[in-house]
Amino acid sequence: MNKLISEFPKTTSNVDPQNILTCAECDGTNIVFDPEMGERFCQSCGIVLAEKLESTENDANTQFEKDQSGLHSGMPSSLTQADKGLSTVIPYSVIDGNGTALNAEQRGNMQRIIRWNKISNTNRSYHRNLKNAFSLLLRVKDKLSLSDPITEKAAYYYRKTLDLNVIKGRSIKGFVVACVYTACREAGALRSMEEISKAIDTDKVFAGKCYRLLLRRLRIKLPEIDARSHLSRISNNAGVSEKSLRKAADMMAVIKENPVSYGKDPNALAVAVLYGACLAQGEKVSQVNLSQAANMSIVTLRKRLLDIRKVFPEIPNGPNAIKP
Repeated sequence: MNKLISEFPKTTSNVDPQNILTCAECDGTNIVFDPEMGERFCQSCGIVLAEKLESTENDANTQFEKDQSGLHSGMPSSLTQADKGLSTVIPYSVIDGNGTALNAEQRGNMQRIIRWNKISNTNRSYHRNLKNAFSLLLRVKDKLSLSDPITEKAAYYYRKTLDLNVIKGRSIKGFVVACVYTACREAGALRSMEEISKAIDTDKVFAGKCYRLLLRRLRIKLPEIDARSHLSRISNNAGVSEKSLRKAADMMAVIKENPVSYGKDPNALAVAVLYGACLAQGEKVSQVNLSQAANMSIVTLRKRLLDIRKVFPEIPNGPNAIKP
C-alpha cells in the first residue's frame, strides 16, 4: 500500500503528462484521466502518474465561451442615456489603428471629424432635452438609492412623453419627478412625490400636475397603494414595539373595508392607525415622534385620528387613559 501512494516514478519525470500511455509501476496500459481532480492514474494498480492537469475539453469550452462573449463586448445599451449607449465615440489620438503617428494634416482632419461628430450628436433639441432630463434622473437615483429597473422604467416613460410632445412648454424637472414617481408606484417602492421633488429641488405641486397629465396621456393604470406597507417603515423610524405594530396591522385590515379610508393619504392613514394602536396597547409614543417618522405634520395626524376613532371608538384619549 505504501508503494502505491509513493512519489511519481523517476521514469515519468521527463515525459509529458498528457502523453503517458503506460504505467511505470505495473506496465499497464489502462490509463484513466479524472477531469474533476485533474489527475491521470493507472486503473490497474491505482498509482497516480500525473496531477494538476487541465482538461482539453474544458479548455475548448472556455475558448468557445470567450469567442461567444466577444460577439457582445462593450457597454450594454441603456434607456437612461440620451443615445442609449449606441453612438460612435471618436477619441483624441495622434496615432492611427496600426500605431503609425499621424502627420499635421491628418491630425487637423481628425480634430475636424471629432468636432462635427460632437455637433451631430447634440444638434437637435430632442437630444439636448434627453441629456438634461437623464442627468436629473441619475441624480434622483443616487439620492434616493433607486434600483436600475426603476430608473430604466422612468427613462422609458420620459421618452414616451417626449415623443408625444407632451413636455413642450412644460418643466423638465416636473416630468422627471412624475416619471420617477410612476415607476416607483409600479415597482412598489415607497417614494413620495415630495421626496422625489426635494431630490432635484422642484415644486411638488407642479410635479403633481405633470404626473396627472402623464397618466392621462399615456393611459397608465397604477396599482392601488396599500397603506399597510407604510406601517413597518414608520414603526421602524419611530421605534414602535412589535406588539403595537401587529395591533396596527389588524386595525388597518378593518379600516380598509370602511368608507372612512376612501380618498385618504395612505401615509397619513398609516401613521394615525399606528398611533391609535400605541394608545390601545398603552405604549407611550409622542405625536411629534410619529409625525416626524412619517414625514408629515401633527395636524394631519390628528385629523386622521378622528376618522380612526369613528371605526374604533374604544381607543383611549392618551396612554394614561386606558379603560380597565
